[in-house]
Amino acid sequence: MSRADAKPAALYHRTVVWLLFLILLLPLAGTLLYSLSTSWSATILPSGLTFKWYLALWSDPRFLAAFGQSLLVCFGSLLLATVLILPLLFVVHYHFPKLDGLMNILILLPFAVPPVVSSVGLLQVYGSGPLAMVGTPWILIGCYFTVALPFMYRAITNNLQAINLRDMMDAAQLLGASTWQAAFLVVLPNLRKGLMVSLFLSFSFLFGEFVFANLLVGTRYETLQVYLNNMKNSSGHFNSALVISYFFFVLIFTWAATRLNKDNS
Repeated sequence: MSRADAKPAALYHRTVVWLLFLILLLPLAGTLLYSLSTSWSATILPSGLTFKWYLALWSDPRFLAAFGQSLLVCFGSLLLATVLILPLLFVVHYHFPKLDGLMNILILLPFAVPPVVSSVGLLQVYGSGPLAMVGTPWILIGCYFTVALPFMYRAITNNLQAINLRDMMDAAQLLGASTWQAAFLVVLPNLRKGLMVSLFLSFSFLFGEFVFANLLVGTRYETLQVYLNNMKNSSGHFNSALVISYFFFVLIFTWAATRLNKDNS
């Protein structure tokens, strides 16, 4: 293809991409405009704009409690996943690299069982007895931990393969470092970006999780998604403000993960 033919083709591709982007953006723009409108029923455009729905949302104690509880279970599960997955990945890739194929299969098992089926089983196991955790944040932290594992495992594994773990460990040990000193002082700092990307992506996914939260805790420990479901019969303007606030919060984390991924590549 000549340079003269390439320019119209590139313009055509950009036009198609921007049109698709605008089509996808229209529902979000409509929700944003509705959340800012005083009333919008029989007219093409809203009769007025206001921030009162956002003020009502962010001054609602129930919303703030649900928001904080969602943050708590997400951060708790990601902390647990980080503490367990980093040593596991180090041992597998440094001492038993042949187990990586098996780990890739095992780590995807949480996605093989639908959340509804998992929730029914968890309700039977943890609904009563000495380990009765249904209705508490602890069962959500455990569930979210298993959901975050595939995201974290793949991202950190790719980072480990990029830094050439064995050569880095051998070089550190030649300089007098022990195995654990080399792992914490040499390898771990080089995994920072991969770890941060996996944490941001996992958080964006877990923050919007609904099935486990609704079935296992419900209103006894109301998370943001459960709160959104319970408020579905309230004002549409209020719900639109809630959806937009949730979207922009997740967008910030996704954008941060994308930037870190670009820097890492």
